[in-house]
Amino acid sequence: MLLTLYLVLPAAASLAQQPGVSSIHIPQEGDYVARDFHFHSGESLPEMRLHYLTFGKPVRDANGRVGNAVLILHGTGGSGRQFLQRQFADILFGPGQLLDTNRYFVILPDGIGHGKSSKPSDGMHARFPQYDYDDMVAAQHELLEKGLGVNHLRLILGTSMGCMHSWVWGETYPDYMDALMPLACLPVQIAGRNRMWRKMVIDGIKQDPDWKNGDYTTEPRAAQQIATDFLLIAGSTPLPMQNSYPTRDAADKDLDDYTKHVAATFDANDLLYAVSASRNYDPSSQLEKISVPVMYVNSGDDFINPPELGIAQSEIKRVKRGRFILIPASADTHGHGTHTWAVFWQQYLKELLKESEH
Repeated sequence: MLLTLYLVLPAAASLAQQPGVSSIHIPQEGDYVARDFHFHSGESLPEMRLHYLTFGKPVRDANGRVGNAVLILHGTGGSGRQFLQRQFADILFGPGQLLDTNRYFVILPDGIGHGKSSKPSDGMHARFPQYDYDDMVAAQHELLEKGLGVNHLRLILGTSMGCMHSWVWGETYPDYMDALMPLACLPVQIAGRNRMWRKMVIDGIKQDPDWKNGDYTTEPRAAQQIATDFLLIAGSTPLPMQNSYPTRDAADKDLDDYTKHVAATFDANDLLYAVSASRNYDPSSQLEKISVPVMYVNSGDDFINPPELGIAQSEIKRVKRGRFILIPASADTHGHGTHTWAVFWQQYLKELLKESEH
């Protein structure tokens, strides 16, 4: 989930020159300002910026209903830009591909607290409203309806945190989409080891004296260290990492490079809020409300959502038109981050689009 921090990318104007970024797919970019946005905490913002990228144009039927919009939702610490990586965009967005942007209106929003959307580091620091996943989904819904004029979605595809948002969408707005594809999460309350490592990150940031209750002027060093350590563990993939770093020196060098890179890409308050936003997530009580086809995919080497828990296999039985796929772990998979490598699951997306077409 949090390894999407590795995918923070620069402005669209220079995307083609960036390593790993598709040189073929350059999106349109925009902002929608939600006025007087109210959060479930009781807090509010007079103006909240929601940033987004889009490809293509919406197509409406005779009744004005949009039939080709696809919403793709990112993970914790990431942004819509992560889906411009070649392993995603060049597999899905090209001519004749499954989400061909000549056919589909593809929407890549930055969630509240992420990317170029409103977030604590904009200036409010720890006085920023304590948002949760319900707030993030409500903001996405407002962006679609009021900002982009989209009244229906052909598909919601979400990775990691976006995977969890997909479940919230399916329960909160069950008639809004034709299909759901959640990738790399569980449709239950975050508990066990998953909750523990998140709380370690939260506590590690708050307990750093240099955090100063969120009013620091330079990034708190100890908070950065504990956060980057846990980000690495959460996204770890034992087999590929052993193959890539087979000696002590190679492993030490990669750890040092990783720490320097990731620590330079996040703000402590932004990360604290982003991790904390999962605190009350629990779609398990309403899974029966989801009526559209669901293609739910996890990977066998996911530290955050380990398959041996059996939760995904059990809970999907409660979804009327749900199917669960477990991608086997291999030297080629990417642990939790397999969700962004479309080559591993594009065949299942194809099946879902066929099953849900009208």
